[in-house]
Amino acid sequence: MRKLFFILLAVAATPTLFAQQTKKDKKEEHRKRINQLIKQEEEGVITYQKHTVFGFKLVNDGYGGFFEIGRAQSVKKALLFQLDISERTHPKEQKQSNPDYSGPRLIYGKINFFYPVKLGVQQQILLGNKSNKNGVSITANFGGGISLGLLRPYFVDVYDTTKTPLQRKSIRYESADSNLFADNSQLYYLQATGPSFGKGWGNLKLTPGAYAKAALRFDYGKYNEVVSAIEVGMTAEYYAKKIPQLVYTDPKSLFVNLYVSIMFGKRK
Repeated sequence: MRKLFFILLAVAATPTLFAQQTKKDKKEEHRKRINQLIKQEEEGVITYQKHTVFGFKLVNDGYGGFFEIGRAQSVKKALLFQLDISERTHPKEQKQSNPDYSGPRLIYGKINFFYPVKLGVQQQILLGNKSNKNGVSITANFGGGISLGLLRPYFVDVYDTTKTPLQRKSIRYESADSNLFADNSQLYYLQATGPSFGKGWGNLKLTPGAYAKAALRFDYGKYNEVVSAIEVGMTAEYYAKKIPQLVYTDPKSLFVNLYVSIMFGKRK
């Protein structure tokens, strides 16, 4: 009977002992990982399997944002998959305001808002690792992918002089009112204003293209599990059709730009 009692007691205690052992193993595994991270911090080495990054950038003719997923191939190499959305403006654009009428400021002669959406792959190569945990890691990125140019027509709100009483109407360059669209003195007389953000999305046009990109990235993050970096680089985009942006200027298919971006994210 006593033997049976001890057997039952041992069986009952087995799950508890197993759970304690599993918990102990997890603590030991966690301790080893912390020690490894501390060692990497001291040596300045960045090692990871993947990272996720969000970023914002300023381009010489616009601004934008991007989302990036990285997959490590080795200590020195990684593949970067990136989705980039931006707004590009023409360097000759000038905003005008009419002191006699309140409303969105007019950009005279603007034909389209231009939004490049890029999806691509880049090869990342480590050039210089951190000398210590407060150092800077330098990588070179190069690659490319597909680009889709979204063209949202620019509408101008003016008074319609053919109706009594006067009513506001929206015109654009491709409409029958294209002559009025390009007459700055008449637009001022009609107290023209620019469009609201919601205007023109129903008339969106798509122009396919491709792009190439090269950049240097400086990661100054204090902790290796956190991405804090600045990137400077150059992109070249080519579209199947010329992109009309502004009246009295020649539309073009090729766009070459310099940019600087700031990014934040995590590694695993």
